[in-house]
Amino acid sequence: MNLSSVLVNARPQVLHRLREGLAALGGVEVHAATEDGRLIVTIEGDSAQAVADLFAQINQQPGVLSAAMVYHQFEPDPDEEA
Repeated sequence: MNLSSVLVNARPQVLHRLREGLAALGGVEVHAATEDGRLIVTIEGDSAQAVADLFAQINQQPGVLSAAMVYHQFEPDPDEEA
C-alpha cells in the first residue's frame, strides 16, 4: 500500500466544489480545508503509479493552483511477503 499526503492550494471561491470533486476520487480524502483555499489531502493506492495518477488528477481539478506531495510511505502487502 502507498500512502501520500498532499498540500493543495486552490481558489477560495471553488473550495466547496473542489472538496466534492476530490471526495469523488477513490483513494482521496480531504482532512482539512481553510477558507483561503488550502487543503490537506491524503492519497491511498495499491501502487506508486496509482498514487501518481491520483496526484495528477488532483492537479487537474478546476480551481487548483498548486498541489505539493509532502509525504509518501510504502508498506508491503503482508500477504505478498510470505
